[in-house]
Formats: sequence, structure tokens, C-alpha cells
Amino acid sequence: MHPRRSAQEVLLCDLCKTAPLQSHCELCNINLCVNCAGKHVSDSSKRHNVVPFLHRKSTNYHKCPDHADKHCEIYCEKCGVPVCSTCALFGKHKGHDVSDILEKLSTKKESLQKDLEEFETRIYPRYEEMASDVQTEKAELETKYRKMTTAADQQGEILHREITAIVNKRKSDIAEMKNKHLAALNKNTDEITNRITELRQIIQDLKKILDSNDVSLTSSYKSRNSEFRTLPPKVRVTLPSFSPQKINKDQLNEMFGSLSPLSINTEHGDTMKSAEAVSSPPVKPLLDEPRLTATIDTGYRLLYSVSCLSEDQVWTRGDNETMKLLNLRGKLLTSIKTKSGNAPEDIAVTRDGDLVYTDNITRTINLVKNKQIQTVITLQGWRPLYVCCTASNHLLVTMVSDDLKQSKVVRYSGSIEKQSIQFDDQGRPLYSSGGYNDIKYLSENRNLDICVADCRARAVVVVNQSGKLRFRYTGHPSNTELSFNPVGITTDSQSHILTADCDNDRIHILDQDGQFLRYIHCGLFGPYGLCVDIRDNLFVANGDNKVKKIQYL
Repeated sequence: MHPRRSAQEVLLCDLCKTAPLQSHCELCNINLCVNCAGKHVSDSSKRHNVVPFLHRKSTNYHKCPDHADKHCEIYCEKCGVPVCSTCALFGKHKGHDVSDILEKLSTKKESLQKDLEEFETRIYPRYEEMASDVQTEKAELETKYRKMTTAADQQGEILHREITAIVNKRKSDIAEMKNKHLAALNKNTDEITNRITELRQIIQDLKKILDSNDVSLTSSYKSRNSEFRTLPPKVRVTLPSFSPQKINKDQLNEMFGSLSPLSINTEHGDTMKSAEAVSSPPVKPLLDEPRLTATIDTGYRLLYSVSCLSEDQVWTRGDNETMKLLNLRGKLLTSIKTKSGNAPEDIAVTRDGDLVYTDNITRTINLVKNKQIQTVITLQGWRPLYVCCTASNHLLVTMVSDDLKQSKVVRYSGSIEKQSIQFDDQGRPLYSSGGYNDIKYLSENRNLDICVADCRARAVVVVNQSGKLRFRYTGHPSNTELSFNPVGITTDSQSHILTADCDNDRIHILDQDGQFLRYIHCGLFGPYGLCVDIRDNLFVANGDNKVKKIQYL
């Protein structure tokens, strides 16, 4: 008997082994005293469920199917099933590795608790968000289809007006021709009538002469028969005819306007990474002193953007229409000229390794695949600026309206618009506007935040995946020289946000919540576009028109 136990046995804490137990952790399946219970729940890595000992749930042991008087209080590691002591010592599980069923239960409950947490905090909210998105789309259906119906009515009215105008013009032309025809006939009738009147007078005069036997009248008479033998001219009018054209329904349909087909595609649902994969990337601490590991001469007069194809190959764009693929030694591997001959506004590399570029003059977003350029998106009323590719292989594009009064970020899956981000919860614009050449590089972070370097606003604007504003970063208080001037922006495997402060010749490193961590200098001058490769090497489009490769992790 325990020295501290009297006739009535006292149950002790499983941790300190000295104080009487008062509580029980149902997750870990251990008994706790008051002091140990407080320490136990302070471990925030688990969601402990500590209850009064008398309120604990009793462990429900299964009866052994082979030994009716035995309970399965042992866990066979090899077979992965609970077994009784007889089976473990003498039966079919003899010699197998075994463990305590309560310890196994505790471990399993921890795993179940993690599953529950992921369902409650990550998976279920995403399903709710998807359901909400579908409901929102359904709510907008009536308005969108009503707009199309109204547009069809308006086009019909325009065509009706045009057809009515044409009909009235034809009728007016017919009436005018009729009047001219009638006038010509009236004139001809008058001429003939006058000659008839004159003939009647001549006939009357001749009869009078013949009746009178007057020598003087007879001798003075001069014949006019030859004059009237030539009949007056007869007006001949060719009656106009109306030749209606056969109405071609196809041409009429084309003239009226086309209606694109309804496309209903069921995309494969995105597979969410596990909580461990999302929250626990391999830790790569920041170097105290970042190192310049390569310098690539691009040959541009002005260099603006760099985008990694691999660890040793980068796409670049500058002040002309040619985009260049270079290796770390600056060797030109491939060059592509834009379809329009305009300098591209920005470039990005897709998950498939294809090149994407924007052309704000032609309002297009273009894909270069196997050196062939395909225009995948043409905007109306907006001009595309900067572009990035997301983890789900979507495109995020910053754009400005034609009147320069609005800016937004739009997500595309292929050529289909999936999301538009423009205003905060109070209806205020998230991004500045004011010029076709507004600098708004952007990047998707590992936690799916969308980060925009809004140069005109002198701020990094970060929203979450649904477009809700998380924070604005306007520079570190140590910026005592020139104002913070964010240009290029990128993110890495540690969810760091890196942005190029062009005027101050340095790069700011922030954590995913916008907290400043440190600067990168490395002899930079006017850093502009940024990108990182799969090993978190940083590539900088520098002001000397060279790409700098920097190791900072």
C-alpha cells in the first residue's frame, strides 16, 4: 500500500505523483492536480479538454472476441488493433510489438483533435465561403441577364428606327418620281391639246373658203398640211421598279449582334494543403548579411522586370518590344517580340513555364507558348498594368480605367474573370489611380494574400484571398531620407514580403503581417522589378540595367 494511503485509497496526480488528483484531461487521458492542471493547459500546441475528475468520460473497452471474460486493454502495433492480454501473451498476437491502449488512445485523440481543428478553422469555412460565392452569383443573375435583355431591346429599337428611316426614304423617292412622271405627261398633253385647237381652226377656215367662192381668200390660202403631218413628240417614261432584296437571316443576325454561348465548366476543386503544410514550411532564417551571387547584363537601356523560369534562367523586359530569356552569365537563350510592337507593361511566368505579358496600349493580356503568341484577354474600358501567376495557376492583373479614375486587381482563370478587388468594406478605393503608367507590381503570398506595391500611394496594400484589406505598409520609421517608394514586389516560401524601395536604393523585408524585419542593400541602385526562384534566391532588376541575384535566407 502507498505510504500516503490509508484504509481509503487516495488517487494521485499522474504528473507530479504527489498531490491528490482533481481534474482529468480527456484529450491526453491523464489525471491532474490543481497545479499540474494549470501548467498542462498552458501548452497551446493542443486543445486540451480538462474537466473535473468526477465528470470525466469513462473509457469504453471492447470485449475480446476470442476471450469473452477479457477486455482489450492492449494495442497491437503490428496489426493496428486493440487486443486482450491473453491474445498478446499467448494468442495470435504473441511476439508482436504492443503498447498501452490508453497511451494509444491519447495519441489518437490528439490526431482526431487536429482533424477537428482543421475542419472547424480551415476546411468548413472554405466550404461556407464557396457556398456564399455561389449564392452571390445567383443573386446577381437577374441583374446581369436583365442588362443583356435590355441591350437586345435597345439594339432592336435602333434597327427598327433605321429600317423605318429607309422605308420612308424609299416612299419619298417614289412620290417624287410619280410627280415628275405626271408633270411630264401633263406637259405633253398641253402641247397636243394646243395643236388640236389650232387644227380645228384651220379646218373651220378651209370650209369657210370653200363655201364662199371668194377668189381673194382662195388665192391667199397657204397650205399647212406638211406642218401638221409631223406629229408632236410623245413623251415615253420608263416606270421605275422596286426590287426588294432577299433578306438574309444570317446577315441580319450578324448585323443585330452576337450572343456568346453560355459556358458552364466544372473545375476540379482546389486541394487545400494540410494545416501542417501551410503552417510549417522548412524554416530558413534571414542572413545577417545578404550576399550578391550573380550579376546578369541584360543589354536594355532601361530594365524594368525580371521573372524566374528556373534557378539559372530569367525572363526580362525593358524599354522596347523585345523580351529576353537570359542565363546567369547573361547569354541570350530566347527573345520574343510583342505582337503589337509595343513595349510590354509587365511579364510573368506561369506554373507551366510559359511567358505572360501585358500590353496596355492594345488592352491585351498575352500568352507565349512554344514561341507562339496568343491573346487570351482583351479588356474594354480598362488597361492592364502588372501581372503575376498564383499557386493555383490563376493570373492576377492590376489595371486602370480609361478615364484614369479607377484601379483594381482582377483574377483570371484562363480567360474567365473569377474575382475583382477594388474597394474596402466601407466602399473606399483600395488602390490609387491617376495614370496609364501607374506602377502597381503585385504578388500572391504563400498564405494566399494578394500584395500590391502601390507606388503612387507610397504603400504596400495587402488583402486576403477574398479581397478584404489586411494592412497597408508605408515604410519603416528609419526612412529619414527620401519617402518610401515601393516598386517591385515578391514573396518567398517563408511568407516574407519583399518590396523594392527605388528612391532609397534598398529592399524592405516584411513578415506576412506587415511587420518590418530588415533591409537588403547589396550595393543596389534604383531597384525595380523583383522575383524569387524555388530556392528563395532573390533576383532584382537593378537601375544599372543588370539583374542582381542575391542570397538573403
